[in-house]
Amino acid sequence: MPQPLFTTTSDMLVVVDFTPRTRHREPGPYRRLFTPPGTRAFTVGNLLARLPMGMFSVSAVVMIVAARDSYALAGAVTATGLAATALVAPWTARLVDRYGQARVAVPATLLAALGSLARVLCVHGGAPDWTLFAAYAATATTPNTGGMSRARWAHLLKGDDTALHTANSFEQAADELCFMLGPVLAVLLCGALFPEAGTLVGVALLVTGILLFAAQRSTEPPVQRGGAPARPPLRAPGIPPLLVVCLAMGVVFGSMEVVTLAFADARGHPSAAGVVLALQAAGSCAAGLLYGAWKPSGPAGRRYPWCVAAMTVLMTLPLLAASLTGSLFLLAAALLIAGMATAPTMVTGLTLIQERTPEGRLNEGMTLAVTGLLGGIAAGSALGGWTAEHVSATAGFGVPVTAAAVALAITSGWAVRH
Repeated sequence: MPQPLFTTTSDMLVVVDFTPRTRHREPGPYRRLFTPPGTRAFTVGNLLARLPMGMFSVSAVVMIVAARDSYALAGAVTATGLAATALVAPWTARLVDRYGQARVAVPATLLAALGSLARVLCVHGGAPDWTLFAAYAATATTPNTGGMSRARWAHLLKGDDTALHTANSFEQAADELCFMLGPVLAVLLCGALFPEAGTLVGVALLVTGILLFAAQRSTEPPVQRGGAPARPPLRAPGIPPLLVVCLAMGVVFGSMEVVTLAFADARGHPSAAGVVLALQAAGSCAAGLLYGAWKPSGPAGRRYPWCVAAMTVLMTLPLLAASLTGSLFLLAAALLIAGMATAPTMVTGLTLIQERTPEGRLNEGMTLAVTGLLGGIAAGSALGGWTAEHVSATAGFGVPVTAAAVALAITSGWAVRH
């Protein structure tokens, strides 16, 4: 070990200590989260499989418009796929809970991949329009990868509420990141290569990711065998009002996307809409990671109304920016700030669903939440589009504010807080 050096300068004694300054630092919450074996591998696989969720709709629109020159047909086909997913996803999740993630997710994904490939062949080969609807409906068996990942965290971190909060925050940030990068990647592939490239790359990522995810058997939640089956999540106390809130949240997301596109188009900058919406997702992603590093106090049911209230207040910023200034730049800044309330709200809401879903049916409970979001997104897209077309794009920003206020009214009720 180095010894201190003693020396003198003029009339002063100087002591120089060369001992290394090492200080033990506790690992951060995210570093601790990925310490257990297998967690990094299943997370990488899940992220690969989740990224195409933000690619498929945009890729389908670009591909169909390039071949059939019809936005109406492209929109109807993607809406059909969304509706089919909302209907089939809970049944797929129920099979996952009953038979295990690996046994169900892999064949379900392969079936969905065949549907996507069939859609490419139908578009490229000039097949009748109805075949596009049928092919897209076949992709509805795609498993809820985010729900399966959250179920693994709930199994691995059972009893550690702080670590589970960090895991749920990370998963929400991952959702935002994938839905931010997915459309950008799809447009790049379809534009730089050929119109079908986005769908084909999405299929390759989905299958690869699910195979890697399913191979991590050590982290897979065990399947409950024997005994009476657990109560369906839809009938569990406190779950129905949370699903209605998910529906309202979906209206917020769906209407905000369509109205922002209409507003940018009305200002003569339609190509900037993607960047503006990406800023909202970026704000949510950053807030989700920060929220996961923070250790919240009190039960999730008590925090949830405050999270929804904050989201409702911040959702007024895009409305004010659009109506008072008409500036696309200020709208982008408002969306960046408004997005910061999204992830904490979603994390807290999904935590409540995890807590109230009967044991052994977590995948189904999480998928019901996603189904509610999808239904709300579809309704919000239609309502926001109607308002933007028949009233104005600026007035359309009132739709997400109204939907957020409805969510706040529900969460403030006794049914959600108790």
